[in-house]
Order: sequence, then C-alpha cells, then structure tokens
Amino acid sequence: MAKRKRNTNGDSAAAVADVSSKKLKSSSSSNPKYPITIQIIAGSYEGVLHGVAATISPKNEDKVEFADTFLLTAHTSSLRCLALSPPSAPIPKQTQKIILASGSKDLDINLYHLSAHAPSKINVPVNPSLSSKAIVQNPQNRELGSLRHHSSSITALFFPNRSKLMSSSEDSTIAVTRTRDWSLLSSIKVPIPKPIGRPSGDTAPLGGAPSGVNDFAVHPSMKLMISVGKGEKSMRLWNLVTGKKAGVLNFERGILGEVGEGKYSSGEGRKVAWGATDVGEEFCVGFERGILVFGMDSKPKCKVVPESKTKIHELCYIQVGDEEDVQVLAVSTEDGRILFYSTRPADLAAAKGKDATLASAKLIAQLGGKDAGLSGRIKDFSILNNGEGSTKDLIVSTAGSDGTLRIWKVAAKDLSSHASKAKQVGELLGTYETPNRITCMKAFIMLPKMEGAEDERIEDFEGFEDVEEDSSSDSD
Repeated sequence: MAKRKRNTNGDSAAAVADVSSKKLKSSSSSNPKYPITIQIIAGSYEGVLHGVAATISPKNEDKVEFADTFLLTAHTSSLRCLALSPPSAPIPKQTQKIILASGSKDLDINLYHLSAHAPSKINVPVNPSLSSKAIVQNPQNRELGSLRHHSSSITALFFPNRSKLMSSSEDSTIAVTRTRDWSLLSSIKVPIPKPIGRPSGDTAPLGGAPSGVNDFAVHPSMKLMISVGKGEKSMRLWNLVTGKKAGVLNFERGILGEVGEGKYSSGEGRKVAWGATDVGEEFCVGFERGILVFGMDSKPKCKVVPESKTKIHELCYIQVGDEEDVQVLAVSTEDGRILFYSTRPADLAAAKGKDATLASAKLIAQLGGKDAGLSGRIKDFSILNNGEGSTKDLIVSTAGSDGTLRIWKVAAKDLSSHASKAKQVGELLGTYETPNRITCMKAFIMLPKMEGAEDERIEDFEGFEDVEEDSSSDSD
C-alpha cells in the first residue's frame, strides 16, 4: 500500500483551530491575605530536594521569615524538573495535601505528599551550634515512592489535574500516569529525527542523532498538547483525546534567524507555553536566545528577543488583571532579570531590520538585573497572585544557580499598565542562601492552618517521615 504524504502545515493549523476556545484559567490562589506563607521547593545539581517555608507579614515591614521544612537527597543525579498537583478536596478533620513529583537524570520520578497548610509556628532550633536556621518538621510530609516509566533522563513533569501526571523524557516518549494507583495509562511515542543536517557540536552518540522531548504544554481544554524535541526544527501537535499526532509545524529558516537561531544553532525549541490576550489564545516556543509567539491559526504572531542579548532559561504566561485574558509573558534570563512582555496586537512594534518580518512584543517591565544589583542567572521562577483588583500583589520567587532564593513583591497594576517605556519593578522582601546549585523550583501559597489539627513538631530534621501511606486515599 502506498505511503500517504503528511501535510505538515494544514493539519496543525486545523488541529489548533478546532480546540475549544475555553479561556485560560489562573493557577493562583483564590484570595489570600497577609500574612501568607509560601512553600518553596528547589531541586539541585546535587540531587537534593530542599523545602523552604517563607512567611510574609506586613507587621514586619513586609520582610520574609524563612524556615526549612525538609532537606533530603532525593536522586542520585541532578534534578531536571518538578511538578505540583492541585490540592486534595477539603474533608472535615483532614489536612489537604499536594503531590510533589521530581524528575532527574537517574531515570526516576519520585513522588511525595506535602501538607497544603501553613505551619502553626516557626521557631529557631534550641541548639544554634547545629543550625542557626529555623526548622519546621511537618509529619504530613511523606514520601510515596518512585516511578520508572522512562528509559532516559526526565525532562518535564506536569499535573493537568490531580488524577493524572504527565512526564516527558529523552527516550522520546510522553507518559500519562494515573495517580490513584500510579499505573501507566498510555505512552505517546515521539518520532526520532533523522541524522541528516545535524548541527555541529551535538552530544548524540556515534551513529546516532539528537533525540528526546525537551518540553510539552497541555491546552486548558485537555484536548491538545504541544511538544518540542531535540534535533528538530519544528513543534508537534497532539490530540490528547485519541493520543495521536495531530500535525507538525516546521520553523522556517528566516523566522529562526530572527530569534537568534543561526546557521550553526540547533534550531530546536526548548520551552513551550499556552497563553491568551484580549483578542484570543496563543502559544509560544522558547529557543536559546529568543521566543516565537503563534496565534491559534499556527501562524507566527510576534517575537521576543531580549535587549542585551542573553540566554533564556524559563518562561510562562501570568494573569495580571481580573480578567482571565489579561496576561503577560514572563521570561527569566542569564543576566539576572525577569522580563515582562505584552503580546497584545496593539502593543506590538513593527519589524526592524533588512530581513526582519515579525513584529516584536513590547517590553513592559523588568525585575532584577543590574539596576537591582543582580547579575547571576535566574534558573527558575514562580509567580503567585495575592489579592484581587487594583490592590493585587504578585509574589515572585526566583532561584539562581548559585543557590540563592529571593522573594519579591510586584504590584499587578505595574504590569497591566502599558507605559511608553519599560520600568523597573519589584521590591525585594527577602533572600535565602542554600548550599546547593539550584536547577528547578516550584512554589505555592499555603492554606491557613486547619483548626483542630495538631501542631507540627519543631526539631532537628533530616528528611521526610518514614511512614508508609496508601496514595489512593488522597487521590481522585
């Protein structure tokens, strides 16, 4: 039977257009007020998983009190990614929990239960000679076990809801795991690219080709997924209803050149994310030094290339207004900045340069950088909403490769206004030094302490409680 020719552009556009126009929902907490406690989880090159509770109180001039909540050697190799599930449903006289998943180069996905409630109190240890840092041990934090659904390094983890965990790997698969019994539901196989036209300096073995999934992003409708992989100058669209490929969108050479992917660059996408503006939904693909933004018709909409060209580490869309479609694109860089861009059509700047064809997104504001006395790379960051309306604050947690965690406060109105010139934003509330080189980080605003719950023990802490638990009791 003759092989059917694949349409690499029309199918992808149709797949995106057919997806429901459901608005993107904010992942922030509903309406927390000061004081608030933020649980930060940081992974490192040393394979260490470090939990830190940061309490922000306006009575202390918005300064942050830090306390270690757990510290353990989770993996035998460096951590690559982390993921947090939504909290469990509230049940009378039971604490709500969040599932933490960590992925590493050692092929394992480790799973933990974290208490979603803030600790009742934080004290400095009695013996300061052992540790001068406050330590809070929560008996609700427990290890669940490990998964090995992949045969190579884990590259990305994501909980689309509490009942499913999705993971990608350098073995060119994306796995879907059910959290009720941690069984593998399905495994999406991504084609391995041909070795023709390989970039110079790649790390593939002799006779092989660069392969593996770099990142993936699931549409809020749970019907469509985007993935980008090694050695491919393209992105793939997947129908999650059928688990099959919906199309391939190839990156044209001219467009890649506009975001810094020249002749000797890999041209592969490294990060992907879904977002929305006042005119509809969109998605973006991040490269080493630039970002391409696409509309729902799969056509390039604009580009993001930071001034003072620098490497991009992480990106995400954040909601800055009360409306779900008032979003900006946040990008962390090698030179210690978080840049906030508007991709609204009204804010786009016309293409500049002889061969330029794409408009540029507007830089609204920046956090950190030389103006704030920072120059080290921001490896990962998390942005949480605190409050609503014009008084809403954004709590920004940043993590650097030097092991430094920083907590910032940014007024949401500073990002929703569109001034002619980008401004410096953010008030540094606190800094916490860890002994490890951080590679990834997640954070969430903790729920208030549950009434009637026993106080957490405060003592020297070496890791999670060695208590077995049936994971199905807290899963959907």
